[in-house]
Amino acid sequence: QVQFVESGGGLVQPGGSLRLSCAASGSIFSIYAMGWYRQAPGKSREWVAVITRGGSTNYPDSMKGRFTISRDNAKNTVYLQMNSLKPEDTAVYYCNANPPHQNWGQGTQVTVSS
Repeated sequence: QVQFVESGGGLVQPGGSLRLSCAASGSIFSIYAMGWYRQAPGKSREWVAVITRGGSTNYPDSMKGRFTISRDNAKNTVYLQMNSLKPEDTAVYYCNANPPHQNWGQGTQVTVSS
């Protein structure tokens, strides 16, 4: 069964940093690119970052220079380092394959507020 377990969210002040982690089931992690997504209240889920099996990365322009995605293939884990956080980064963050699988994890809440 495909599963994603996200962790590492929390409350952080503007300008602060957080590192999110996601443990993914091995079957999908070894086959697909992985991505981070987020959903803010009242908004659609959006793509945040993607990393291929080989380690190539890509980000929307609004995240470039602030967010860094990485993966540890030995641990079936993908990470998202978020720096210079802004209040508009407040959302529930999810990881999934890219393109995403139909199963989603519970996500991890990130709140950026003073």
